[in-house]
This record gives sequence, C-alpha cells and structure tokens, in this order.
Amino acid sequence: MNVGQYIPYLIIILTGITSVMGFSNRDLNNKLIFNVGAVLRDKQWYRLITSSFLHGDWMHLIFNMMTLYFFSDIIVEAFGAWRYLVIYFASVLCGGLLSLFVHRREPYYLALGASGGVVGILFAAIALVPNAQIGLLFIPGRIPGWLFGILYLGYSIYGMRSNSDNIGHDAHLGGAAAGLLLTILFAPGVLSAHGLYIGIMIVPLIVLAVLLWKKS
Repeated sequence: MNVGQYIPYLIIILTGITSVMGFSNRDLNNKLIFNVGAVLRDKQWYRLITSSFLHGDWMHLIFNMMTLYFFSDIIVEAFGAWRYLVIYFASVLCGGLLSLFVHRREPYYLALGASGGVVGILFAAIALVPNAQIGLLFIPGRIPGWLFGILYLGYSIYGMRSNSDNIGHDAHLGGAAAGLLLTILFAPGVLSAHGLYIGIMIVPLIVLAVLLWKKS
C-alpha cells in the first residue's frame, strides 16, 4: 500500500477541521490568520503557513479543497508524497511572501485560505499535462490547461492591480510561480516536452515581476 497517496487527503481533512473550527472561534482565527503587522512587527512568520488552514466560509473551503482533490493525484503520481508536500507548502509560503511584499505598508491587512498552495498544485499539474481539459465554474465546456493558466494569471494580475475585490490574487500568483518553477526543478524534461506551453504561462509572471519592480 502506498501511504503517500493519502497525503493530500490528510491535508484536506486537517484544513477542513481547522477551517470549520475557525468559523466560530475568533480566537483561533486571530492566532493563525495572515496579518501583515503581526508578521513584520511581531515576527510571527508561522502565519504565512497557518493561515492556509483557515477559510472565510463554506464556499471558500469547498472550492479550494475540491480543486486540491482533483489535481493532487497527478502530482503524487509524478513526484511522490514528499515532493508533493514541498510543492504545496512552498506555494503557500511563496503566496504569503508575495502578499507580504505587496501589502507591506498595510499593517492591518488580513488574509486566509489555502489558495496559494492549491494554485501551486494546479499549475504544477498543468505544467505536467498542459493539454488536460479544465472546466470553468458556471461556464459550459472545457479548455486546455495551458490556456486556462494564461487566462487565470492574466485575471489575477488584473485583480491584484485593480484591488476591486476581496480575493487574494497576489497569493494566487505567488503559488502559481512556485508550482511552475518547482515542477521544472523536479522534472526538467517538461521543458523539452512542454516548453512552449510553460513559456507562455511564465510570460504573465515576468510581467508581474516587472510591474512589482517598477512599483517598488
């Protein structure tokens, strides 16, 4: 029996339990949530990770965990459990660090959710199988993963710059970057097999880096 294949389920269960507890436990939320002031002023760096075990509501939790469930098997089969964990938590961390950089002058900025890690797993799966068909919520039909990736990254950059909603687009972008780069690190062969698709998806991330550099 391959115990590693159950690692994603363990993350889903732990995240579900902690999130449901956090729905009604404000003290738990306050201790674990991503808070710019608490991280930079009080050096509570653990919040970059612990905030991924919280969610704002049932819809937020279910959507993230369903996405993680659907794409985790691809990564576990390709890389094994330990590298799966590296991709997931490195994506959570990179998403948190990018959020920290973007909102570094907003000490009261708060964020929660596993989206950075989930998006990292999603983009790692797209890098491995770029032509896999992905369905969009509330939109009929499916599109290739690489096209979904481009549209998703473009929308995330727009959302981060417009700041017109409560979605943590910066965490999504950090997670996507980590997922793509770690997949290339763990499986360099994807560059020769799917280099064009991966390159196209990296372009929006380069644009993001340039925008952040100019803004800083």
